[in-house]
Amino acid sequence: MRILAIDTALEACSAAVFDTEQDGAAIHETLPMVRGHAEALIPMIARVMDRARVTFTEIDRIAVTTGPGSFTGLRVGIAAARGIALATGKAAVGLSTLAAYAAPLIDDDDTLPVVAVIDARHDHVYLQAFGPGGRTLVTARLVPLREALRFASTGAPRLIGTGAKLLAAAWPPGERAPSSVDPLNAPDIEWVARLGAAATETGTPPKPLYLRAPDAQPQNAAQLARR
Repeated sequence: MRILAIDTALEACSAAVFDTEQDGAAIHETLPMVRGHAEALIPMIARVMDRARVTFTEIDRIAVTTGPGSFTGLRVGIAAARGIALATGKAAVGLSTLAAYAAPLIDDDDTLPVVAVIDARHDHVYLQAFGPGGRTLVTARLVPLREALRFASTGAPRLIGTGAKLLAAAWPPGERAPSSVDPLNAPDIEWVARLGAAATETGTPPKPLYLRAPDAQPQNAAQLARR
């Protein structure tokens, strides 16, 4: 199975082609960025597919991170994945950004807990906690930093994500410190591809997993009355 993976959820724009029938790593490219995903993504996909020597008709599935993450970034990646899926008649699957963060750590050692954490600003984080075997202990949620510590501060977990340092800095005295802290600014795109290969197709297009409402809201009060 050939997977085209896309990630624009956070502070990077990434694309990869992964062939489950081939040994070795995915063909991939990642550019760190906070803005500009829309302009960077399609040319990046073209470069990655050219290096992988595949065409869109040879792709079996498209995988894309659906959040949590930047509202604008998520829309860019999901729109691209849905557009490619519609044009090619292939399936598109959505993947949690938090699960993509945790996947390589779980693969490396699934006996130790993992907490994937994204800085949501204003002393809040997006968080998901995983236990032995990659089992979800705390489902993906938006929580205040203090509540996140309550969920995370057991068993010397491995912390990963843009909020990892924030969580580690606020660690309660007397609790076992995290065994590792990786403030990675975006998930590893190869693991987005691998998770995409293993995902179950739902038959519905990927949708954003925001976990909270957008900051910008329509100004209904300022609308002019229709005549």
